[in-house]
Formats: sequence, C-alpha cells, structure tokens
Amino acid sequence: MRKLLTGSAPDIAPALLGSVLVSRVGGVEASVVLSEVEAYTADDPASHSYRGRTRTNGSMFGRPGTLYVYRSCGIHWCMNVTTGPVGEASAILLRAGVVLTGRGLMEKRRGRPDHLCDGPGKLAQALGVTGEHDGLDVCDADSPIRLHPGRPVATQATRRIGISRAVDVPWRWVAIGPVLSHSPDTQADDHD
Repeated sequence: MRKLLTGSAPDIAPALLGSVLVSRVGGVEASVVLSEVEAYTADDPASHSYRGRTRTNGSMFGRPGTLYVYRSCGIHWCMNVTTGPVGEASAILLRAGVVLTGRGLMEKRRGRPDHLCDGPGKLAQALGVTGEHDGLDVCDADSPIRLHPGRPVATQATRRIGISRAVDVPWRWVAIGPVLSHSPDTQADDHD
C-alpha cells in the first residue's frame, strides 16, 4: 500500500477510490470502501500545510501512509493520508465511504441509521477515529487504522468543497457507480 501512497496527492487520490479503510477501535472492527477523496499539496493555499509546519499539522509532513487527523470547525474529526516524501506535506482527505462491515457499530457511534459515512467528519466518527490516531501508519498491519488496496472504480473529478481558498481546483474525486466488489454486511449508505 505504501508504494501506491508515494507521490503527488493529486496523482494518487483517484486511485484510492475503491480502497478499503479499516478501523479497529475499542476492540471492534469496522470498514468502508472509499468513495470520495480530495487532494492537497504544500503549495496549495487550501492546505493546512500552506504556511509551513506547526504543532497541529506535523503529521502532514510524515512519510507516505501517515494519518493526519485534525478537528474541523472545532467539532468534527477528519482524516488525511500523507503521500509526499518526509518533510513535504502532500495529503489526501478521506471524504466518504460505503459501509463494508460494522454497520451496527457505525450506527451506534453516529446515533442514526443513515448518512453514516457521507462526509469527512461522519466518516471519522463512524470509524471511531479521533485526534489520538493522528500520526498512525495506515500501512502497518498492526495499526488500529489501516488502508488496504481495493478494486479500481470509475471516478469523476470535481471542484473541492468545504474550503474557501483555491475552490476551483478540480482535486476532489468521487466514485461513479458501485464501489463494492461483494455484498456489504447490510445495505450500504446512499451517497450523492
């Protein structure tokens, strides 16, 4: 997986769609198939790393496969996976996924039966990801948050959303059509 994550975030991001993101938090496992991602680079004014390394964005400068978890608007945890070489902040925001396993657990964490993973904050909450997971290696088989290759899916590039700078950059990718190669444990989320 690390080889796939090594390079420029805009080049790698579409290939992450269809990958499986697994969490083992609190002794229980849940997983999704990624269906939406966004790329950010060090020279991108919308990136958390644009003004350089800080105490809170340090994980963005880690080796490919480092999980960068941050608090959005002081409310929601969101997660990125780094792609650039050590010291060069390039990362992919994991925006959404389709439930593969652990739907009941995700419903409990989210407090609802629908819209479990159709946004970056919802995705992190459903998988139990918090700031304590910042800096983990998603390529490590023993990590509580892991990323596994999936099957290739059709993608569409669009403008990024939820940002105020560089809004016209088409570095958001969404999966088109089904992303599951086999049946999930129960009905998957609807996602626009």
